[in-house]
Amino acid sequence: MASGTVRIQVEDHVAIMTVSRPEKLNALDLDMLKALARAADEVEANADVRAAILTGEGKGFSAGGDIKAWGGMRPEEFGHAWVRYGHRVFERLATLRVPLIAALNGHALGGGLELAGVADIRIAEEHIKIGLPETGLGMVPGWSGTQRLVKRFGAQVVRRMALGGEIFTAEEARVLGIVDAVTSSGNVVDTAKEYARRVASRGPAALEIVKLMIASANGEDNGAAVEALGSILVAKTADLKEGVASFSEKRPAKFKGEW
Repeated sequence: MASGTVRIQVEDHVAIMTVSRPEKLNALDLDMLKALARAADEVEANADVRAAILTGEGKGFSAGGDIKAWGGMRPEEFGHAWVRYGHRVFERLATLRVPLIAALNGHALGGGLELAGVADIRIAEEHIKIGLPETGLGMVPGWSGTQRLVKRFGAQVVRRMALGGEIFTAEEARVLGIVDAVTSSGNVVDTAKEYARRVASRGPAALEIVKLMIASANGEDNGAAVEALGSILVAKTADLKEGVASFSEKRPAKFKGEW
């Protein structure tokens, strides 16, 4: 039996993904990682969705990786089945075609902060705490805490959390650029919905392309971003239509250089 799930609700072109394992403060095990991957695929495939929100059920956003899920793994299993798979899932979320907003209704520590880091925008409730406490357990951030978070928050901020063990309040995190806005407790999902509706009112194609362009400029997934942009452009050309038609009709293509 799965230990949790990710619920998806779509309203006004906004998909709300809710990590649901409240009895464990939405800590992630392999079942939860798989549920996140399925949720990302479902949102990606829904052409009606123009923006998405990621939040947690109950009092927590996500307590990060469930120690009971990985604590007994063999080193090679830990590296491959846990760290590398989690990386793939988080990358899937980070590269959603639509803008993603993290609504932090509870603490975002360790893997929870890495999960929040996949979002384009982060909104936090005023009571939450943020940090990367892994070295206090004798381990290191494994789901891009030293990679994506450095690109998005800056190396020095990550050093303070990962090396110094500093835990920031929501307001401190806002000043440091880790979160984009702080709201009162209990209101973060409504605030995220309002922001998401603003995003969803803008041109969907422009949003998708701008997200790819920003990722490329920030050094994130450069190859895929460039190839996606090129493919979108080429897909609209008359030359591509001619190439496909010539293949189907088993004749030489007559390209005219038409866009």
